[in-house]
Amino acid sequence: MSPVQTAKEKTSDLIKDIAAYTAGSVLLALSITMFTAPNHIAPGGISGVSTMINYLTGWPIGTLSLLLNVPIFLWAFVEIGYKEVAKSLVATVLSSVTIDLLALVVQPYQGNPILASIFGGVLQGIALGMVFMRNATTGGTDMVARLLGRHVRFVSIGKLMLCVDGIVVIVSAFVYRSMENALYAIITIFVCSRLIDTILYGTDAGTGKVLFIVSSQSREIAHKILSSVDRGVTVLQSRGAYSGREGEVLLCAVRRYEVVKVKDIIHSVDPGAFLIVGEAVEITGEGFRPVEEEKPPAR
Repeated sequence: MSPVQTAKEKTSDLIKDIAAYTAGSVLLALSITMFTAPNHIAPGGISGVSTMINYLTGWPIGTLSLLLNVPIFLWAFVEIGYKEVAKSLVATVLSSVTIDLLALVVQPYQGNPILASIFGGVLQGIALGMVFMRNATTGGTDMVARLLGRHVRFVSIGKLMLCVDGIVVIVSAFVYRSMENALYAIITIFVCSRLIDTILYGTDAGTGKVLFIVSSQSREIAHKILSSVDRGVTVLQSRGAYSGREGEVLLCAVRRYEVVKVKDIIHSVDPGAFLIVGEAVEITGEGFRPVEEEKPPAR
C-alpha cells in the first residue's frame, strides 16, 4: 500500500470518527437534557451520578461528567496507555461540552415518565452505539468495567458494567426518595443496552463473521482462541501456490463483537499473520442459531 493511500485512509477514518462522535454526543445530550435528567432518572454510569449531583447542587451535568471522568482516564492512561484511550477521551470531552450547551436551549420533556425513560434509552443507545462502532467510549461505566476486567478476569465485562450501573440506580432511589425513579432508570438501561446490541451486533443471532488465519504460529493462535473466546477452530491443510510450502489455515466462525478480540489474539501471537475476515450470512450450530429439525412431509 502506497503512502498516499495510507494517508487517505487515515483521513477518511478521522472524518468518520469525528462525525460519529459529534452525532453521538448530540443524541446523548438530548437523551439527558430532554428526557432523563428533567424526570429525575439516573440510568447508571457517570451520567447518572452527574444527574444526581445536578439535582442536589444545580451544577452542570456535562461539566460534572467531565470532572468525574478525570480520575478514570488517569487510571486508564496508567493501565493501558494513552493510545488506547485517546479516542475515548475526545468522545468524552465532546459529549460533556454538548450536554451543557444543549441544556441551555433544549426544552425538557416532563410528561409521562415511562415515555421519558423509553425515549431516553433509545437516544442513549443509538448515541453510544455510534461511538462504540468507532472504537471509542464516553468514559464512565464501560471504561471502569474494562479496567476492572484486567484484574477481575473471572467476571465478564458485561456483568461488571451491570454491577456498577446497579449501584448507581440503587443510590438514585435514595437521592430522589422514590423507588419509581429507580425503576424508570432500569427501563432506560434495558432499552439502551438493546439498542447498542442491535447497532453493534445486528438482530439475527444466526449471522456473524468467518475468519481465515494463515500463520506459522497457527497452533498457538488456535489454542488461545479456544481458551479465551470459547469458539471452535478448524485446522485446514494448505500449500502455497507460489512457494509450494505446506502449511495450515485456521477457520473460525465468531459473532461480530468477537472479531476484535480474535484480532488482538492473532496480533499478540504473530503480528505478521495473514487474516481474512468475511461475512457469514447464516451460521447454524452450537453457539449460534440452533439447527432446525427437518419436518416430516405431510401425508
